[in-house]
Order: sequence, then structure tokens, then C-alpha cells
Amino acid sequence: MDTIPSISPQAAEDSLTAISQTFEQERRRLFAFIRDRVPDLEDAEDILQDTFYQLVNHYDNIESLDRVSSWLFTVARNKITDSYRKKRPVRMTQVRDEDDQPINLSDILPDLSGQPDEVYARGMILDALEEALEELPEDQREVFVAHEFEGVSFKQMAEETGLSINTMLSRKRYAVLHLRERLKDVYEEI
Repeated sequence: MDTIPSISPQAAEDSLTAISQTFEQERRRLFAFIRDRVPDLEDAEDILQDTFYQLVNHYDNIESLDRVSSWLFTVARNKITDSYRKKRPVRMTQVRDEDDQPINLSDILPDLSGQPDEVYARGMILDALEEALEELPEDQREVFVAHEFEGVSFKQMAEETGLSINTMLSRKRYAVLHLRERLKDVYEEI
């Protein structure tokens, strides 16, 4: 029978102290980061709480304070993205059909009047979109998600990353081209 390794009281106290210090050092900056991207105060507070909950659960796997700070912002960004995926429809204004008209995800998703085939079709499209997003290189996915899900402007992304606006536009363009190609079969199937 395997035994769970025990943690000494001193090690547990040291971890708790380090987590508390990290919380005090990063709380304001992290909350400002979240509030810049999440307009609803309650949602922002929930994301902050979820982020620090993850810190408590994973603190022993993080090696240094520099890594903790970076790790916290990555977790917060992922939590923000998850919250938008759950709440907001995707705006794919850059994707165009053969007549060069924009295709919006809401245009292709069936109306949810409760018909089983419409519910199935909507789920199929959303699953395919999620898979296609996961296939993107991280830099393209981040720009696409930030712009489409979070409403972050290209200018703001450029300022935050130190990269040019043209780089952000290019990354979004490549993401859209991939998503368009990847989702074409799903659209035709429906």
C-alpha cells in the first residue's frame, strides 16, 4: 500500500508564508491586469480568486518568485479566456466567404430553438472551433483570442508585448486563415 508523503510542519508553514507574501506582492498588479480585460467587477474578482487558488494548489511546483509572477499572469490570462469562452459569442469578423463578405460565428451557428439537430450542429461547430484554436501556434492563438474573445485592440497588444501592430495583425491573419480552412468542412457538412 502506497503512503502519501507527509510534509513537515515547518515546510508547510514556509509554503504558507511564501504564498501569503506572493499574494500581497502580486494582488494589486494582477487584479489591475484582470480588470483591464474583464469589465465586470465580480467576474474579475472571481478570476483573481481562481488564480490564487491555483497558486495554492501548485506552489510547490514553481521554482522562483520570478516564475511565480509569470505563472500567475499566465493562469489569469487563461482564466480570462475561459470566462469569455463561456459567456460571449465568438466574433470572427475577419473571416470572409467567397463573395468577400464577413462570416460571423453567430451567422453559421444554428438557432437554438431546442431542436435536437440544431443543438447538435452548434455543439459540433464549437467543438471544431476549439480544436482548431488548439492547433494554432501559441502566438497566433493568443492574438486571436485576445482580439476576438477579449476585445483587446491591436494597439494595446502591441504596447503590452513590445511588438509592432503589423506583427499582431499578421498573427491574427494567419490564425483566421487556418481557422477558415479548418472549419470549412464543418460548415459544408452542416
